[in-house]
Amino acid sequence: MSEEGEQVPVTVILAGPCTVVQKREGARDGYAAVQLGFGERKPHRVSKAYRTHCLQAGKGVFEVLTEFRTEEAAELEVGSVLGPGMLFKPGDKVDICGVTKGRGYAGVVKRHGFAGFPATHGTHETFRHGGSIGNRSYPGRVFKGKRMAGQYGHTRVTTRNLRVVAVREDENLVLVEGAVPGPSGGIILLRRAVRN
Repeated sequence: MSEEGEQVPVTVILAGPCTVVQKREGARDGYAAVQLGFGERKPHRVSKAYRTHCLQAGKGVFEVLTEFRTEEAAELEVGSVLGPGMLFKPGDKVDICGVTKGRGYAGVVKRHGFAGFPATHGTHETFRHGGSIGNRSYPGRVFKGKRMAGQYGHTRVTTRNLRVVAVREDENLVLVEGAVPGPSGGIILLRRAVRN
């Protein structure tokens, strides 16, 4: 509930703790960035190279490693822990990247919102079909990107400009107004909005 007494629908995101696993420097690597690790994995479930790389930070093996470009990389130390309160505050706008729920092979009505055919007036077993897809000898082919039945969902999607309602630093939680892509418990990427 907001300060004005208004109920706000939010998504609760566990956004930490994130550990600095590696630093990129402009002189050595050509750009400045920091690699963060999040989550936990059993050490015997990953390759030896991945395990050795994660253990350099001294915090165990991480489920996810992601690199972020930042000019402040030199100030951070390998093994230091970042919380959501260091990056976000209430009122900020954020972009959230995630993989949407997979819905399998779907028809054009479910996948693209086609209206379908009328149920009467001679319609014969084509109630949810797509209809015509081309036109005679010209162009003589089907244009690329034609909306048809196929795999629906399980794609990377970015939801832009969601407002941060609250940040609970002690619990590593970020409360964002609205919905985010992906299933409950899925891995998402939270960053400051690129364009407001």
